[in-house]
Amino acid sequence: MQLLEHIHISVKSIDRTEAFLLAAVPEMRRRGGGVVDGYGTWVHLGTEQSYIALTEAVDANSMPELRHIGLVVDDIEALINRLAEAGYTPADDSAVDSHPYRRRVYYVDGNGLDWEFVQYLSDDPALRNDYSQ
Repeated sequence: MQLLEHIHISVKSIDRTEAFLLAAVPEMRRRGGGVVDGYGTWVHLGTEQSYIALTEAVDANSMPELRHIGLVVDDIEALINRLAEAGYTPADDSAVDSHPYRRRVYYVDGNGLDWEFVQYLSDDPALRNDYSQ
């Protein structure tokens, strides 16, 4: 079962978050987008199964109440390298090797949104979801 179908976020600049996400996760693509009178500019970025909806709003803030958005990746080192090539540096990489069955790294995009990327090192749910470490 797939649980999350999409999230919808207002940002000051769609281009900034889109550039960040497409550099981070090459499997994503622009599924659609446009401009709607009274609503504004929007895009859907994702895969066939799920997406992130972005709407451009000049009054959007970085949502301090939102801690971060987590995405699963297959290869965290490749992600770090792709983002470095695109000019991004980790916001906090202290957790990259802090768990024996998952690796993670954090970034802040050009709109101030916090993103966590996780690579699981086991297919065993009990090991992946062990929070005693």
